[in-house]
Amino acid sequence: MTALPLDTVEDIGAILRYRLAGFVRSLRDSGFKVGLAETNDALRLLNTPIMNRSGSLRAAYRSLFCGRLSDWQRFDEIFDAYWTGRGVKSGVKVSGSNTRKGTKTIRELVDAQGNRQETIAGDVERQPGEEDEDTGETPSGRREGASIAENLGQVDIRNIHDPEALEKAHDLAERLARSMRVRLTRRDRQKRKGPRLDLRRTIRHSIAHGGTPIELIHKGPRSRQLRLVILLDASGSMNNYTGVFTRFVHGILDNFREAEAFLFHTRLVHVSSALSERDAARALDRMGLMAQGVGGGTKIGEALADFNRFHAARVIHSRTCVMILSDGYDTGAPEILGEEMARLRRRCRRIAWLNPLIGWEGYTPATGGMQAALPHVDLFAPAHNLDSLAALEPYLAKL
Repeated sequence: MTALPLDTVEDIGAILRYRLAGFVRSLRDSGFKVGLAETNDALRLLNTPIMNRSGSLRAAYRSLFCGRLSDWQRFDEIFDAYWTGRGVKSGVKVSGSNTRKGTKTIRELVDAQGNRQETIAGDVERQPGEEDEDTGETPSGRREGASIAENLGQVDIRNIHDPEALEKAHDLAERLARSMRVRLTRRDRQKRKGPRLDLRRTIRHSIAHGGTPIELIHKGPRSRQLRLVILLDASGSMNNYTGVFTRFVHGILDNFREAEAFLFHTRLVHVSSALSERDAARALDRMGLMAQGVGGGTKIGEALADFNRFHAARVIHSRTCVMILSDGYDTGAPEILGEEMARLRRRCRRIAWLNPLIGWEGYTPATGGMQAALPHVDLFAPAHNLDSLAALEPYLAKL
């Protein structure tokens, strides 16, 4: 093994941890569902003998980070692009899982790379003499705009024009809603581990072990399930965001046990049944048939009036968070919007207004409709990219 030009073992560990953090970020940018638990397990592997065998570490990380067939098929490509610096073109068929003979260990690769700039999965490495063609690529080899290597979570949705990248953003939005549900459920279960022993359930579970109470069952006060009621603005001014938001809402309805969705423009439409379809394409088709007039003007106050009059009593309880996805442009009277927001606020636990314009430079909520609504809003947050939607999770976890 090539001697590493490092003074101490701590230096090696620090570099490896830094490189691993970049690798995890590359996986997340490529759509892998990698959380804190997987990252911690990956860090522990760095302190085991597997670390000195590149093939074994690759196999271990593949098993750790790949939760779907598509992840498994792309992992080797991303692993090679990051750790070895090999150029990988998007769309190239992934090589087999067997590693090549003579593959260096991760420690040797880190030393060989030195201060080389990190390779992002999906970047294209040009061969010597290969000239740039008129393909919309910069001399560095990265495509301008959204690409498979770009962190779609940080890109304003209105700036994603490439059809492939836009479809990827749709998928990420739906996956984001699913992962939010998983994390919120875990937190809810942790809260329910009460200080009191549930003797009846403990005895019942001990029967399988011959009467020995191996597993102690605790109980505590049960909290009512969080319910999400989403009101999605589908007016013309929201056209650049409606597609991604709709997939996000579809993911919520598909994974949250208690959730309702409404779409509004000049009128209000209850779309929960349409978006409850497992297949996203069928769900969007059904919603399109139900929501005639999408992309026109918007009357938020009148839509809220219809919601308060015909739906609020049925879908809202004391643990309900009403989430409004809208830019706040209202062609109706601001007074109506203010009155209906006040009425809605008295019914639910929280109101979160997610406005994509907050992410725009220099934006201020100066419209009459937003000024009338803000006094009744508990959370006024941006929704211009996927990261801003993900930031909603800690807020929901506190409800």
